Amino acid sequence: MWKFLHPYAKPETQYRLLGKIQPTIGYLSLILLAIAFVLGLAFAPKDYQQGDSYRIIFIHVPAAIWSMGVYGSMALAGLIALVWQIRQANLAMISMAPIGLVFAFISLVTGAIWGKPMWGTWWVWDARLTSALVLFFLYIGVMALYSAFQDKQTGAKAAGVLAVVGVINLPIIHFSVEWWNTLHQGATITKLDKPSMATEMLIPLLLAIFGSLLFTAWFSIWRYRIALLQDERKRPWVKALVSNFK
Repeated sequence: MWKFLHPYAKPETQYRLLGKIQPTIGYLSLILLAIAFVLGLAFAPKDYQQGDSYRIIFIHVPAAIWSMGVYGSMALAGLIALVWQIRQANLAMISMAPIGLVFAFISLVTGAIWGKPMWGTWWVWDARLTSALVLFFLYIGVMALYSAFQDKQTGAKAAGVLAVVGVINLPIIHFSVEWWNTLHQGATITKLDKPSMATEMLIPLLLAIFGSLLFTAWFSIWRYRIALLQDERKRPWVKALVSNFK
């Protein structure tokens, strides 16, 4: 049934195919992010309660969303590696980890900056913030486990198990504002009814979210291709590729 995918399982094929689409994704992500930030920071109206301070939403929300999205992708890759023993899935998982870690860090920092004028404090131990902090440490744990073993396969299995187990934290982050009484505001654009944002604010926010998604894909592809070269460095196709640059 899946025989048509077999040729794409080869590392050399993956490397060359991803190399063709990588520049397009990168350029498109930068264009979307540039438009989003210009519209959001320069043209979107002030919020009637928060004034200009709300504009950090164009950085905070995409970072928060994709800190969870990247971890979910890592958990899926880790599960595939554990169940079907696909080596490249481990490479994909560990390639995405630093990207998700940066998103989680940006989410925490921008959330604190936004929270200070709104709540009067940089940090509160409510459910949303605490579970987001747990996500940050899960990323560190996955990367630390992978690096802790001399045998990379053993390290990848340990990291994969943690990634899969840690995925339980994602619904806690998402639904924490509904399950518990927290200072953090509720959903704005993921509600079933009409988003509680003006269109002039919503459009740049959506552009920032999709631009961040493409940027994540571009950077993940870049890191994955490097990981492929390192993992296959003794293969003839890698040696031939390196010789072309000499």
